[in-house]
Amino acid sequence: MCTPFILNKRVYVDHTDVGGVVYHAQYLVFLEHARTEALRALGVMQPAVHNSGAILVVASANVQYIAPAKLDDTLKITTQPIKLARTYTVFAQEVYRGGVLLCRGEIKIACVHKATFKIRPLPQPSRDALSLWMTQTAMPCFDVHGSHE
Repeated sequence: MCTPFILNKRVYVDHTDVGGVVYHAQYLVFLEHARTEALRALGVMQPAVHNSGAILVVASANVQYIAPAKLDDTLKITTQPIKLARTYTVFAQEVYRGGVLLCRGEIKIACVHKATFKIRPLPQPSRDALSLWMTQTAMPCFDVHGSHE
């Protein structure tokens, strides 16, 4: 299996409910940020994908919530591709606080034509980058610190 990309993220008040616990849908945003940064680190930039006539969309998300994250926690979000097909890729993602697993997800990202939203092949540069990542077991962990948005 390939080396995961790591994104560190702080929990801010706008990520939580009134009790200071991260709202369940916010984990999907954290996972999106980590996937976007992982692709960026590979050189797969969203504007270039769009310029090729494609859009990457979430086709399915299977998320398991194990323990809560809370206000001001520092989270580590790992991302790694586990399947690459002609028109989609599947990512395994996990959210940790320290060594404690809080959430895990399997997210399928499909490629669609930006005008018709019909399934189309992933752009070749994106496929090549993902394919290379999947075969590299000694690839260094990326560490990008997320900013509050």
